[in-house]
Amino acid sequence: MPFDFKKEYKEFYLPKDRPEIVTVPKANYIAVRGKGNPNDEGGAYQEAIGILYAVAYTLKMSYKTDYRIEGFYDYVVPPLEGFWWQDGIEGIDYFDKATFNWISVIRLPDFITEKDFAWAVELATKKKKMDCSTAEFLTIEEGTCVQIMHIGPFDDEPETVALMDRFLEENGYENDFSDMRLHHEIYLSDARKVDPIKWKTVIRHPVKKKG
Repeated sequence: MPFDFKKEYKEFYLPKDRPEIVTVPKANYIAVRGKGNPNDEGGAYQEAIGILYAVAYTLKMSYKTDYRIEGFYDYVVPPLEGFWWQDGIEGIDYFDKATFNWISVIRLPDFITEKDFAWAVELATKKKKMDCSTAEFLTIEEGTCVQIMHIGPFDDEPETVALMDRFLEENGYENDFSDMRLHHEIYLSDARKVDPIKWKTVIRHPVKKKG
C-alpha cells in the first residue's frame, strides 16, 4: 500500500473539530508564492496550483523514468496546503481577498532532495509545457500551534478561528504570528466535487505560552 501522510500522521491532518495544541515538526514542501484573490478565474493562485501538482506528480511517478531517487517508496500525493497573510493585519481578513499574500504548498516525502526537486521542475516544465520555475523547495518548522478541523465554506472560518482564540485565552496561550509564522490551512476536500457545507479544512495558527 502506498504511504499516505493523512493516515500516518493523523494528528496533523485529521484533527478533531475542537481546538488542540500540537507541536509540528520540520517538513519539506513544494511551494509557489503569490498575491491576490484565490477565486480569480485563471489567476495567479490557480496557476500556482497547476505548477504544484505538475511537480508533485512528476516526483511521484519518477520510478517510471530513467531517473532514480534514492530511498524512493510509493506514496499518495499529500493534500494541498496554504499559508496566508495580509500586510498590516494579524490573522486573516476573509472579506478582502484581493490583498491576500499566499504560499501554496504540497508536502514532500523526506527522501526527496533538492537535487531531485530540481530534476522534477525541469521535467515538469518540459512535459507539461508550462513554466514551473516559480516552484521552490521550502523547509518549514511550525513548532507549537493550535489547530482545529473546520467544516464548511472558507468564508465561515472566522467563527472557527474565534473558537481557537477562546481556547487559547482559557489555556494560557496566545497567537504568535510573524513573517515566518502564518495562518495555515490544509484542504482535505475536492472543492469541485464536494458541497461547500461539507468541506473539511484544517486551520492551524502559531502560538506561544503567555508571558
